[in-house]
Amino acid sequence: MIKNFLAAVLGASLCVCAGAQGIFVEAESFSDKGGWSLDQQFMDLMGSPYLIAHGYGKPVSDASTEIEVKSPGTYHVYARTYNWVSPWTTEKEGPGAFRIKIGGRALKPVLGTSGDSWCWQDAGSMKLGAGRTTLSLCDLKGFDGRCDAIYLTSEDGDIPPSDVGALEEFRRSHGAISSEPADGGSYDFVVIGGGIGGMCAAVAAARFGCRVALVNDRFVPGGNNSAEVRVHLGGYIEMPPYEALGRMQREFGHSRIGNAQTADYYEDEKKIAFLEAQEGLDYYPGWRAVRVRMKDPCTIESVIVRHVETGREMELRSPIFSDCTGDANLGYMAGADWTMGREGRDEYGEPLAPEHSDKLTMGSSVQWYSVEGKKSTFPEFSYGVEFNEDNCRAVTMGEWTWETGMNRDQIRDFERIRDYGMLVVYSNWSFLKNHYSGKSEYASRELGWVAYTAGKRESRRLLGDYVLKQDDVDKQVFHEDASFTTTWHFDLHFPDPENSRLFPGNEFIAATKDNLIYPYAVPYRVLYSRNINNLFMAGRNISVTHVTLGSTRLMRTIGMMGEVVGMAASICRKHNVQPRDVYRKYLPELKELMTMGAARTDIELPDNQRFNLGACLDKPKFTIQ
Repeated sequence: MIKNFLAAVLGASLCVCAGAQGIFVEAESFSDKGGWSLDQQFMDLMGSPYLIAHGYGKPVSDASTEIEVKSPGTYHVYARTYNWVSPWTTEKEGPGAFRIKIGGRALKPVLGTSGDSWCWQDAGSMKLGAGRTTLSLCDLKGFDGRCDAIYLTSEDGDIPPSDVGALEEFRRSHGAISSEPADGGSYDFVVIGGGIGGMCAAVAAARFGCRVALVNDRFVPGGNNSAEVRVHLGGYIEMPPYEALGRMQREFGHSRIGNAQTADYYEDEKKIAFLEAQEGLDYYPGWRAVRVRMKDPCTIESVIVRHVETGREMELRSPIFSDCTGDANLGYMAGADWTMGREGRDEYGEPLAPEHSDKLTMGSSVQWYSVEGKKSTFPEFSYGVEFNEDNCRAVTMGEWTWETGMNRDQIRDFERIRDYGMLVVYSNWSFLKNHYSGKSEYASRELGWVAYTAGKRESRRLLGDYVLKQDDVDKQVFHEDASFTTTWHFDLHFPDPENSRLFPGNEFIAATKDNLIYPYAVPYRVLYSRNINNLFMAGRNISVTHVTLGSTRLMRTIGMMGEVVGMAASICRKHNVQPRDVYRKYLPELKELMTMGAARTDIELPDNQRFNLGACLDKPKFTIQ
């Protein structure tokens, strides 16, 4: 069951909050978002979801909502916004320009074009009469202007705090966030994260008798496989020793492959139907886990989730949880042991590891494509990263090769990483359209789609009772708790050397070496935390080294690990035990379930999903990917 109705119950009114000190309006709660898009990716960093005018250089239609002015008078208006190109240049006004309209009248100041951080900008003042009126965001350029919140006050200089912590309390005091979370009830199993791993974990557990909550901070499931990011499902399923694992993905997997294709390729409606049809599963789209309550230092009692539009909070209780967030957000909040970056070669004896440990990770991708049509123009776009005949990318699309942030922190710097991905797409396209010697080839092409939700490969990894390392896979080390099978090569992305030469320290193209493997059954012990007793994990945040993450991070593989977690959760419920006990006491029962599988058996597997070791071995040793 999709629990959309809870948003209406908990937040029947929009986050338009009038108090003695003014009217506080959350942009993400606007009733009509027009052409603006909701962006919740960075709410842990800057404190809130926000609206973004993502028009690929064409202004988007106004977002609007109604506010009620209780007392007539002159109101000073402030907007929390960000000049997103400021990390690369502050010498000229940024491209994210917008204005605020009240009652159809535009305030004069242009917002979003100055400053170097999220801050409150003065939007001007206006005399307002008592009663209801319309508040609007008017985009001027279509280049990702962003607005977090608007504050109207009759007191000049009454500006909300900029500090994220202080602003959180300000929001709460103005009713934009619940003062106390509502009771969301108790479940047998709570899964945080609605990507492929979370989907499969939740459905598998429900099919084996658990009452399950699946919490997803986006409104479409599938993670990187959704139409928001557009990566096809990779890896192979239905492999020995448990060939039933992965069969579930026949029920929602796409029928066409390809990255950065049109939205229909990714069949989001099929994923939603898959979740909605599952008895015993409550699906919560648009809710993000924001904190946990601990029963003791090693046990999660409940998780508090916040709706990304209304700001309403609720508390979900369970004896067992799973972190399927990718970034290990739930485990991090609970105090789980984690790591990030590359281990040194001697730490696990991995030949593919660097000699010394470092912070390098695989990066995040902002994919895009152009379309053929009528002759078109594109604005001049140049903000600190210059393209020319020698360094431009003379292409009409960019998929996973367009990868940024490998030398930055994929958690703390994530908004900057995503923004740089958009910056280089726009900058390169502007050069091709306006200055390139072969610009006639691009005269009738325009940008058809640019992602604003970045596809991330690597960040935190939670540490389990076992850490999978290269030696396990290379030597086919046997483990009695062998479970899902990884089939992909050690696909370890790093900055493309030529791109590093052209853009030192600011690479946006990745290279990889295909270090081939034979399929390998991964031990169950990598799927639960070593120090948080009731926490599973499924996804790119499982207990593996950087090297072995290159093999296990494929989404079909992640779906199989989700199935195993769901099965193990059902055993935890049946025997009132914790994840570690499944390994110690109930491993034969888990093996029985993995042999049985959790899938329907009436759906044929497309040929493009069948494993072909020969084709895998034919791949070149060095490719750009």
